[in-house]
Amino acid sequence: MDVTEFEELIDRLGEDLSRWPEDRRVPAQELLARSPAAQALLEEARTLRSALAAPTVRAPAGLADRIVAAAAKMKDDTAEPRTEGETAGS
Repeated sequence: MDVTEFEELIDRLGEDLSRWPEDRRVPAQELLARSPAAQALLEEARTLRSALAAPTVRAPAGLADRIVAAAAKMKDDTAEPRTEGETAGS
C-alpha cells in the first residue's frame, strides 16, 4: 500500500482503522509504521473528525441585529450629501 491508496481508504472508510476490513487494515498499519506522510494524513483525518463532532458554536444573542445596525450606520455615514430638493435619482 502506498500513501495515495491510504488516503483514498481514509476518505472511503474513515480514520478508525479498527473498522477497516482486515485485508486493508494490516497493510495500512504496516504503512503507518514506516511513513511519516501516512501518519500525518491519519492525524489530519482524526483532527477533522474531532472538529466536526464538536458542538455547534452559537453566535451571541443579538449579534445579527448589531451587525445590521452597524451596516446601516456606515451606509448613512458614507452617503453623499444632497442639496435641498435633490433625490437619489437626480
